[in-house]
Amino acid sequence: MSERYSFSLTTFSPSGKLVQIEYALAAVAAGSPSIGIKVANGAVLATEKKYKSLLYDENSTHKIARITDKIGMIYSGMGPDYRVLLRKARKLAQEYQMKYQDSIPTSQLVEKVASVMQEYTQSGGVRPFGVSLLIAGTGAEGPYLYQCDPSGAYFAWKATALGKNHVNGKTFLEKRYNEEMELEDAIHTAILTLKESFDGQMTEDNIEIGVVNSSGFNRLTPSEVKDYLAAI
Repeated sequence: MSERYSFSLTTFSPSGKLVQIEYALAAVAAGSPSIGIKVANGAVLATEKKYKSLLYDENSTHKIARITDKIGMIYSGMGPDYRVLLRKARKLAQEYQMKYQDSIPTSQLVEKVASVMQEYTQSGGVRPFGVSLLIAGTGAEGPYLYQCDPSGAYFAWKATALGKNHVNGKTFLEKRYNEEMELEDAIHTAILTLKESFDGQMTEDNIEIGVVNSSGFNRLTPSEVKDYLAAI
């Protein structure tokens, strides 16, 4: 029965589903794994970055991106869709900065980005974004970690996994995570979680790590990632 409604984004199936959103979530589940972990003194974002050819310039693109000095984002799913949302998120952050002369709070940015994603679930002539986002930031009350889905839903997490083998990733995090973890422990745990579903040799060239602490958001350099890999 659902096949009759699968090509329409704005029409509910008799079971109450918007099937195109489920297909978008399937695109996310087929994407590269991404990990987010929030601890008392910061947050970590980590993702797999593999290329289809050895001839790619690995420094030409990054999956972890900075939105503001205090907020960063990664994704699982379709890269071009992520690029559109990243540009929109940066524009929203700058609009807030110009209006209030202050950095946008992480929770407000997440809500605004999720609203953009939700608009694409009820408009004609468009399709849902084929990505889920992990957004990490810091503010007066400490670090934050949020997930935004293609439906426009968003959630706050202590730790979570997206993309391929995300169920196994979440199970691994449930066993390893605890409230007393420090930021260094979280980085090691994020790498170990990626290793659970990683094919081949993990190097500083095929994973990316971003860190949020009291000084803001930074993407680790390949040499810093190499040092963490050597310590595991």
